[in-house]
Amino acid sequence: MKVLVINCGSSSLKFQLIDSETEKVLAKGLCERIAIDGSMITYTPAGGEKEKREVPMKDHTDAIRLVLEALTNEKTGVVKDLSEIGAVGHRVVHGGERFAQSVIIDEDVIKAIEEVSDLAPLHNPANLIGIRACQKLMPGVPMVVVFDTAFHQTMPEEAYLYGLPYEYYKKYKVRRYGFHGTSHSYVSKRAAEILGEKYEDLKIIVCHLGNGASISAVKNGKCIDTSMGLTPLEGLIMGTRSGDIDPAIIEYVAGKEHKSIAEMITVLNKKSGVLGLSDNLSSDFRDIEQGYYSGDENAVRAMKTYCYRVLKYIGSYVAAMDGVDVICFTAGVGENGPLIRNLICSHLTFLGITLDQELNNKRGEDLVITTPDSRTKVCVIPTNEELAIARETVRLVQK
Repeated sequence: MKVLVINCGSSSLKFQLIDSETEKVLAKGLCERIAIDGSMITYTPAGGEKEKREVPMKDHTDAIRLVLEALTNEKTGVVKDLSEIGAVGHRVVHGGERFAQSVIIDEDVIKAIEEVSDLAPLHNPANLIGIRACQKLMPGVPMVVVFDTAFHQTMPEEAYLYGLPYEYYKKYKVRRYGFHGTSHSYVSKRAAEILGEKYEDLKIIVCHLGNGASISAVKNGKCIDTSMGLTPLEGLIMGTRSGDIDPAIIEYVAGKEHKSIAEMITVLNKKSGVLGLSDNLSSDFRDIEQGYYSGDENAVRAMKTYCYRVLKYIGSYVAAMDGVDVICFTAGVGENGPLIRNLICSHLTFLGITLDQELNNKRGEDLVITTPDSRTKVCVIPTNEELAIARETVRLVQK
């Protein structure tokens, strides 16, 4: 079966067409600046040249239409007819408490996604637009939704509740949900495969480190804790997000700077993290790493503080699971940051971790980067959320 995977943002749309039997990507691409001047589509067929062109897109329906035209193009398309696409898998950021797993899309599911949109106001509405656009242009094709929050719905109450009046949870569902769930699920399962162990027998910590970052504790095949919360702002220091802070800071700085709460939330989301810590040097970890090696004090400060926060979460999850068998690094920074992995793992010798420096410097493949005598294994596993979505889609539509 050929599965089209769709990931809609507010003004963008990523896509991949995957052959579920071989799990190979037949084509992929990106629509940018949807409903904005200068709309662009990038399309790359497997084994072919990348095409990029500017074309007007007034909405996501236009974007989906362009994607389908590219996939069926006589010269560069990878399918002769849309009937070759057996199903569509959609990424949706927030499923609230109702969805602990992926589901086939129907009107009840759409309504439920709409009902929790206030928990992800920038993402869920855009995800729904993509679903509606595909339904319009691909009538009769089965569609599945995979939720970023679903994997974390196995967290126990003591892990997801905040120390707030319980009525806020009962009335507004204020709790920790977690995100990047599709990545955490894929990487933790892949770690078990690499080690040749049963997934249900392992204690796994997954460090999804990108511009957005989160860590999860996966015990015996279930997520028992994760660093992001009600929103993706909680947890680790990230590219531009602050991560955990004393909430009173918001009122304190707002008073000093004459800012509103909304303005302060913007600061925490877009002007903080590594960008803020480096005194606006960069939010790109490649720049921070270069500055660290050259001794730039702003880069050194940002790098050390970032790694320390990751280290603290790893330590807390070792305690929460009463041990750990394997620690996984994934996503852009986790997969391509030997310096960061080194700085973090050098403080984990109590777990019996010794990195193989030659392996740690490799990238782009599944690797165990610890020495054979290491008591706790460390893996680098490139995440593949699109493949995970395709697998879920096939599992559901072929039931």
